[in-house]
Amino acid sequence: MDILLTNDDGIRAVGLRALYSALTAAGHRVFVAAPMTEQSAVGHAVTLFSPLRVKEVTEQHFAGLGVSGTPADCVKLALSHLLTHKPDMIVSGINSGANVGVDVLYSGTVSAATEGALAGVTALAVSVDDYHPTDLSAQAQYVARFIELDLWADFPRQSVLNLNFPSCPLPETKGITVCRQTRATYRDWYDERKDPRGNPYYWLGGDIPSENVSPDSDRALLSQGYITVTPLTFDLTHTAYLDVLRAHLSSAD
Repeated sequence: MDILLTNDDGIRAVGLRALYSALTAAGHRVFVAAPMTEQSAVGHAVTLFSPLRVKEVTEQHFAGLGVSGTPADCVKLALSHLLTHKPDMIVSGINSGANVGVDVLYSGTVSAATEGALAGVTALAVSVDDYHPTDLSAQAQYVARFIELDLWADFPRQSVLNLNFPSCPLPETKGITVCRQTRATYRDWYDERKDPRGNPYYWLGGDIPSENVSPDSDRALLSQGYITVTPLTFDLTHTAYLDVLRAHLSSAD
């Protein structure tokens, strides 16, 4: 299988390197196009007003292209210019930190997969519920086996499969479960601090209140030790409200 591998943590991230090793060991042809620097939480941003630069990164047991842009830039550039043919699949990750619930709107990892899905390529986003992983080889090998499952032929077009690992070692997980996103949103706050000159600056913090998380959703099940998988689609139309809105507008004429 020809696989385009990308992420938002950067081309040197432990999750991307683990996936590269596992996928190549499984016999896949892996083409890497990933950001040169950390691009977490940039969402689906694309670069319009500055050039993109590409640098070959070749090390022992690794070769890829580092792009001076966002995760979506990496996929757009790879599909339209860097690759000679369309890949069979795009794999984005393994991201440091879970991408569940509203995180999928902020996530560069999910957005990179989405960019591929919009171009008609089968897309998988992978994350782990750990901001400081040191060894993701077991999770990467799981992904290499997962993509061989017989589920892609009827997977919906322009959709992304979102896979999240819990923070525990893989043998300690409770298995994989299909679930929906949590609808709970972040409770945000900003820490105000002072720079060395005494000027204020602000650092975003936040969490999803556990009491707002439904027990059958990705955030709850991931916290319990399950591997979660959720199919994502990106038609943002609120279909159920269309007729209501039409009625409101027709009565206003």
